[in-house]
Amino acid sequence: MSAPATELVRLLTVRGESLAVAESLTGGLVAAEITAVPGASNVFRGSVTAYATELKRRLLGVDATLLAERGAVDPQVAAEMAAGVRRALGADWGLATTGVAGPDPQDGQPVGTVFVAVDGPLTAHRGSAGGGKVEALRLNGDRAEIRMESVRSVLALLLNELAGEQTGNERAQDTERNGGF
Repeated sequence: MSAPATELVRLLTVRGESLAVAESLTGGLVAAEITAVPGASNVFRGSVTAYATELKRRLLGVDATLLAERGAVDPQVAAEMAAGVRRALGADWGLATTGVAGPDPQDGQPVGTVFVAVDGPLTAHRGSAGGGKVEALRLNGDRAEIRMESVRSVLALLLNELAGEQTGNERAQDTERNGGF
């Protein structure tokens, strides 16, 4: 279990919010990282490993035309996967990973091309979706390294969203817990 996964579970628990994950190239590694944390059952709704392109459409609602025109390794596909798993599993937050871990290129994209996405609830102070963010990654390394860095990156993406949305009260609790600064 990683420190980012532990912090993610802690923040979601404090906020009373839930999480669902849609995975392609990571094949369940994101869900495994989250569920390794004690107490994850309080916030983790579940995951969909949609490795096959047709499952991205059928289970997650990714637009068929988008998949036909651009393939599964695309930033908009990642965004639709995150929104789709959030909707399908009834979660406050959705995460998604799609990309090419190798050994061969896919959908015209080179090995190491990865898109991670987060989709979340509307927030009063922003007036827009808390999620809806996609990060493009160009990763080096072997298949295992690319997959693990994808896990780390998608968890960091949600952590950044959650940290940016903490209310004053949550920040005060964190400050008190961390020595007053």
